[in-house]
Amino acid sequence: MCGAVLTVFAALTIPTTRSQAASCRSDASAEIDWSGCNKRLLMLGGSIMDGADLRGTDFTFTDLRGSSFKKANLEKAKLIRTSLASSQLQGGNFVKVEAYRGDFSDSDAENAKFNNAEMQRASFKNAKLTGTDFTKAELGRADFEGATLTGAKFTMANLSRSRFEGAKFTGPIDFENAFLLLARIEGLDLSSATGLEQKQVDIACGDAKTKLPQGLTTPATWPCPEDPDED
Repeated sequence: MCGAVLTVFAALTIPTTRSQAASCRSDASAEIDWSGCNKRLLMLGGSIMDGADLRGTDFTFTDLRGSSFKKANLEKAKLIRTSLASSQLQGGNFVKVEAYRGDFSDSDAENAKFNNAEMQRASFKNAKLTGTDFTKAELGRADFEGATLTGAKFTMANLSRSRFEGAKFTGPIDFENAFLLLARIEGLDLSSATGLEQKQVDIACGDAKTKLPQGLTTPATWPCPEDPDED
């Protein structure tokens, strides 16, 4: 009898795992706990998940267009080919997300964190990225055309073959130790950018309209030929 009581007590006191604690079958809502849940291949556009716990959630191929994730925690979430176009992502935690070909176009990700994220070929076209942190992110062939980048941080980010044509920023933007191989910076005014060195500029792709910080010079290799692989 005593042994049975101890067994029951132990079962009640053993902490549940994150997936057990998560409300995986609950509908999307603010502050929902979907951490570790499988939410692949769903139509969830227009959802409100502000402040939600979405750590490790698998949203692969899911449609989340027009949703709100303000201050939500999506650390290590899977956003592979996921659409968050026109979504509200302000202050969100996207650290270490996997977002290959993720669509963040027209979204507002002001002050969001994408540190160490895997985001090759992601689209940030016309997105608001004021104060957004991409430190150490993998952004090969990412598209930032028309995005607002005032105060964005690309410290140690891989921006090879990324596109910045038409990007807008009125203050500093940090490129310290960023890898800019064939990054398209045509027409950009980078005179107030910080962290840029000549060796980075030499392997990037600008043109006669590209303005560089004081002390840096336009490479003789500019302008670059058009990238044959845009898709």
